[in-house]
Amino acid sequence: MATTQVVRSEWTKIRSVASTVWTLSLVVVVTVALGMLISALSKNEFDSMGAQQRAEFDPTFISFAGMSLGQLAMIVFGVLVVSNEYSTGMIRTSLAAVPQRGSFLFSKIAVASVLALLVGLVTTFAAFFLGQAMLGEHRAEIGDPGVLRAVFGGGLYMALIAMFSMGVAAMLRSPMLSLGILMPFFFLISNILGNVDATKKVGRFLPDQAGSKIMQVVTPIGDDTPYGPWGGLGIMGLWVLAALVGGYVLLKKRDA
Repeated sequence: MATTQVVRSEWTKIRSVASTVWTLSLVVVVTVALGMLISALSKNEFDSMGAQQRAEFDPTFISFAGMSLGQLAMIVFGVLVVSNEYSTGMIRTSLAAVPQRGSFLFSKIAVASVLALLVGLVTTFAAFFLGQAMLGEHRAEIGDPGVLRAVFGGGLYMALIAMFSMGVAAMLRSPMLSLGILMPFFFLISNILGNVDATKKVGRFLPDQAGSKIMQVVTPIGDDTPYGPWGGLGIMGLWVLAALVGGYVLLKKRDA
């Protein structure tokens, strides 16, 4: 089967499955709604902030406060795109139709990644503009230094989260096992390692903590992170690459 046919087939699979459509819709709704809420609360609390809190106030990053929950839906999307075929047994039919396993996997990942990037960009731009509207006189403008990079980078971050999840799902094959590892990894282990003094230097190199640096415009006072916004996204990219290579190697070695 030609590459264009494989890509078209993967696009048909993704858009015909209701669960993937709903998870992407949740990415937008949850991220934007929670970002607006936190932005409105931050506006009301600004006058009671101390001098250091005002100096570190990052209106752009605040509008992305819903990203922590939005990425949950993006993780589910990434896992379902790959593992749905394993749970239904359709993977045997797919690999029979496309025996070149590399073409099969990376066509699937390419289609889903482009879709995740588009949804991610729509989400971050909507979250930014609506969040800034909630912040009123404390808002940032899209033309301010670093703001456009942060908003565009937020969309890239969401796409990389989906790609990392796809790589893990390709290695584990089971949706329950994949989500059982990814959810605690991003929402428990990463937070613990990143907030405990003894492990903070390790935690900052985890994919979500490194990648989220791209959405930060105002650097907190005393921040000694050894990389910048694009460096952090690069570290996240290495995690994604490792997951995708692992998924490809295991798909090549074992039976469907």
